[in-house]
Amino acid sequence: MQLRQLSTFRTVADALNVTRAAERLNYAQSSVTEQVKALEQDLGVLLFERSNRGLRLTPAGHRLVDYAERMLSLAEEARAAVTEVGIPGGELLIGAPETLCVYRLPSLLTRFREDCPKVHVVLRPGNREECRRGVREGIMDLCFTFGAPPDHPDLESMPLLPEPVVVVAPKDHPLTRRESVTNSDLAGVDFLVTETGCSYRLMFEEAVGSAPGPRPRVAAELTSIGALRTCVAAGMGCALLPQIAVAADLARGAVGLVPWRGLQYEAPIHATWRRNGQQAPGLLPFLDATRTLLGRHTTARQDRR
Repeated sequence: MQLRQLSTFRTVADALNVTRAAERLNYAQSSVTEQVKALEQDLGVLLFERSNRGLRLTPAGHRLVDYAERMLSLAEEARAAVTEVGIPGGELLIGAPETLCVYRLPSLLTRFREDCPKVHVVLRPGNREECRRGVREGIMDLCFTFGAPPDHPDLESMPLLPEPVVVVAPKDHPLTRRESVTNSDLAGVDFLVTETGCSYRLMFEEAVGSAPGPRPRVAAELTSIGALRTCVAAGMGCALLPQIAVAADLARGAVGLVPWRGLQYEAPIHATWRRNGQQAPGLLPFLDATRTLLGRHTTARQDRR
């Protein structure tokens, strides 16, 4: 048995799909298939049952998964023991929405770079569903998302300091001159929103409510926070945005504040990673740095089982 074959087997066993496993490993599909077949020939047993409905682990395959995890973990431990003890390396792939990528994570990434210079960090922007699915499927090591923590047995999460949000409008909009704005005041008002599935879109929909009655008019849907704030300043409509993204616009009077009474003014943030399976060497030190710079320090879901 070769370690590369065991690593490929473990990935296929997790994905139960050769195409998806090849994408995760950055291998050709034929290479993944050849490695699994070579491992089966070496062991003299079938590890997967193959049918039109896909792959399924055989009893032998199920037994091998645990051994593969332990052997690969021990190999990584041995590598660390004979090279640079205590200094993590490798790649750490992180997903996060645009707001956090631009405004919150740079200082954290800089701090982590100083502590762990051998870890190669890859940061990929994405919405909440994309990021959590990436972690769940092993494509990402960690993600930062807005909203409630994920309710999935394979995922662990840590609550962080929430992100303040505001509703802004073009500088001369009549709603910016009011002391308080209710949902009925927003009837027919043009709003610019983020894409479906984005946390800010969900907050907007929750604030508007599902009950029949007057509602704002969704004038446009944009995927970029930067584009949203620019379009608001240009007079296109109102928008719900992270306060940090429009702080400079508000300070110079390019946009105005809408005191929407029905809005929750903070968006909760969670860091999420896989509970089980092999973790990237840089994950735990990165979580430590995250706790130091962004952590709330007071809730029960911060343990790293």
